[in-house]
Amino acid sequence: MSDLLGGRLGVAAYRRYSEQLWFVYRALESPSDALAADPVAGPFLRPELARLAELERDLAHLGGPDWRSGLTALPATAAYAARVAECARDWPAGYVAHHYTRYLGDLSGGQIVRDTAAKTWGFDRKGDGVRFYVFESIANPAAFKREYRALLDALPVDDLEKQRVVEECKRAYALNAGIFRELAEEFRLSA
Repeated sequence: MSDLLGGRLGVAAYRRYSEQLWFVYRALESPSDALAADPVAGPFLRPELARLAELERDLAHLGGPDWRSGLTALPATAAYAARVAECARDWPAGYVAHHYTRYLGDLSGGQIVRDTAAKTWGFDRKGDGVRFYVFESIANPAAFKREYRALLDALPVDDLEKQRVVEECKRAYALNAGIFRELAEEFRLSA
């Protein structure tokens, strides 16, 4: 990530990373209707968090109107998206772990990514290329994160299940790290 945002890998690597996020967010947002009434996952499905449309707008800016042609998931990305889909289908509390890891991460650290990418590649601070990181419908991010964490604390599951959710959050971080490892292989820096 530091090589990417430091500009050492170029905008093509940033685009490729954004493409990988598209697969993950498609897996996160596709089951929203099916999970809306779920007592565990449903309360977390907030429209102001939805990122897929903004990500697609960024990808159109980065890759043109045919950005979907040739779009491929790295093996690590495919594994990540598959795990999210599996949790959405079979384990709502596990889905919440992935939801929390991605959305709150992007709402927090993603703001640094946005600012750095805008400076590095000349995007408008809240414009095309970095819209994925712009949460315009969330007026007060700190208050939103507090509310979200209160929902996590109140998950209607027992302590053992809460521990499983924590372990799934760790798995989500590891899956995300796998994407970075594979991107590093694809965009090697010459010594």
